[in-house]
Amino acid sequence: MAIQWYPGHMTSARKKAAETMASTDVVIEVLDARLPEASTNPIVRELRLHRQRPCLKVLNKSDLADPEVTKAWLAYYNQQPGVKAVAISSKSHTEVARLPKLCQSLAPHRNDNTKQLRMMIMGIPNVGKSTLMNALVKRKIAKVGDEPAVTKSQQIHQISVRHSIVDTPGLMWPKIEYPSDGLMLAASHAVGRNAIIDEEVAVFLAGLLLARYPALLAARYGFPVEGLDGVAVVEGVARRRGLIMRGGEPDFEKASIVLLQDYRDGKLGRVSLETPETRRVMLASSTAIREPDAEVESHE
Repeated sequence: MAIQWYPGHMTSARKKAAETMASTDVVIEVLDARLPEASTNPIVRELRLHRQRPCLKVLNKSDLADPEVTKAWLAYYNQQPGVKAVAISSKSHTEVARLPKLCQSLAPHRNDNTKQLRMMIMGIPNVGKSTLMNALVKRKIAKVGDEPAVTKSQQIHQISVRHSIVDTPGLMWPKIEYPSDGLMLAASHAVGRNAIIDEEVAVFLAGLLLARYPALLAARYGFPVEGLDGVAVVEGVARRRGLIMRGGEPDFEKASIVLLQDYRDGKLGRVSLETPETRRVMLASSTAIREPDAEVESHE
């Protein structure tokens, strides 16, 4: 299943973001710590590189992610020029309070009292930007919800006399290139329900958890997972939760929703859906698949 989700308001949001980038000193890009690269919007990278703006990559929801994997991602991003990375939970005001100072280190020319440091917060829907904004400004200025695309327009706020920040709507991109990225985003509730089939996403998630976190699956649902595939795991969840239809068949749809919600709520434990190494392997595999097609085209 190829997942694509690009609501109409995002076209105007992209145009407005490009305009605002011209007067921005530092971009704060909020990522989901459980899938940092899959939740990286290529439009954000394109806009900030065009304007040569430094970036603070905030790996949010780090309290839900595998801490060892998060360390690997921080090392990966901190090697990139013009980039600084930090892992936080936007629910922690202490962790959020560190961000303006980190942004200041990326824009030393603004490290005085003459001009404000102008920050711009960007990211895909439902990565916790609104919670982060409320913590930064220390009052409720952004609507928080468990649905993607809650924020619909830009807003500018003063954090202090030296710092201002522009909040932007969650922004997707028109075409998700890699199917696994779309499935990871869907599992993490970054795309609208109308763009996904819960059962297919749950089977993908179950297969990934079997490969990397089988003990967490077994502990959460109370059945052995050795030798199972994703479908069998979802069926097992249905039986353990008493989600049985007439005739004794497991209710696959309801069990899929249970598994997805347990992952989203952190009830499975601290889970990361990708690592720098799995990302490298996936990209290499995708390149290898595309190359034969390019070769055939060149002989036509």
